[in-house]
Formats: sequence, C-alpha cells, structure tokens
Amino acid sequence: MPNDYFQARERMVEEQLVSRGINDPRVLRAMAKIPRHLFLESELWDHAYEDRPLPIAANQTISQPYIVALMLEALELKGTERVLEVGTGSGYAAAVLSELCAEVFSVEVVEELSLKARILVTNLGYKNVSLLVGDGTLGWEEHSPYDAVVISAAAPCIPRPLVEQLKAPGYLVFPIGEKELQTLVRIRKDRAGIREEYLGDCHFVKLIGRYGWEN
Repeated sequence: MPNDYFQARERMVEEQLVSRGINDPRVLRAMAKIPRHLFLESELWDHAYEDRPLPIAANQTISQPYIVALMLEALELKGTERVLEVGTGSGYAAAVLSELCAEVFSVEVVEELSLKARILVTNLGYKNVSLLVGDGTLGWEEHSPYDAVVISAAAPCIPRPLVEQLKAPGYLVFPIGEKELQTLVRIRKDRAGIREEYLGDCHFVKLIGRYGWEN
C-alpha cells in the first residue's frame, strides 16, 4: 500500500504539476515526498492524489495539488526563508513549506484544525513548523518580518497587517475576490511599494478574521 501512494504521488507530479507548467524542482520534490493522504480522513485516502480539493473537518478543504504547487512556487523560496502561512487547515501546505524554507509559522482560526495539524506535523517529524490558533489576518507579529506570506483562504481585500509583516523584497500570495470566485494574486513588496500580478482564477473557502469575511 505505501508503494501505491508513492506511485500516486509520482503520477500527481507528472500529470497535474509538470504538465501545467510547475517547474521549480524543489517544489516538485516536496510534493512528491509529502504523504498527502495522511492529511485526510482514512476513507478519502484513495482520492488523496486526485486533481481536486477534498473535504476536511470544520467544513474546510485541502486544496487541489496544482493550486498548492502554484502558490508555493510563486513564493520563489530558496530554503533559507521564514514564511507565514495563514490558514493551516489540514497542515498539508505547512508540511510542503517545511521542505522549502527554514521556518514555517502557520496560523489557523479553527482550533480543531490547528490541534489535528499539530499532532500530524509532529508525528511526521517536521520540526521547523510552528502553529498558532488565532486570527490569521492579523498575522503573527512576534516572529515577523517574514520573507514570504501565503494565505490559504479567499480574502475580500489585502490584509494590511500581513503586508506590514512582510519584508521588502518579499512576496504575498493569496486568493482575492467574491465568495464564489476569486483570482490568485501575487504581491511583491519592495522599496518602491507593492505590485500585483495575477496568476489565474481559483476557488477557496473564505478567509475568516478582522481583514477577511465575517463568520
């Protein structure tokens, strides 16, 4: 069975990521390594490497593999960075990030999800991931500034605290837009200000918090 999941990850990387233009070798290796199925309930394990989001607890989802890879590739990580993730969810993206940067700080507003992710990340041996229960739209100021920030839920606007906690130069990648359809955007912060680049349409659960949607 473990070999079956290994082969499923290899197919996922080739058929869903490489074929769509994901070419950062570090992202591809991380996606091939992380056991995505373990971040789901056991009855969904056989669907873990399919080209779609899947449900997790608290009416949330684990994102489509391609979208995870696209967002993390857009951060242009080299391995030495400190990264803030807003929306821990299952913990899957945090685990992938742990392979791509030096330190991951992940904030989740739903305590149930954060606690489950903490147990899983700990059991899998990812020692460079720190988790916090709280309003992720406010960031995690204690450990700022960050080299990059990624938001794994859809925001109605740019959460200003996250821009403030981002180094210059640095990237913020997140979905923005209406509740049913959003655009994935990459913001580059540098000395001249911020610049936006649009990476395509997407569909995420909504971001809850002071700078997100009302719960």
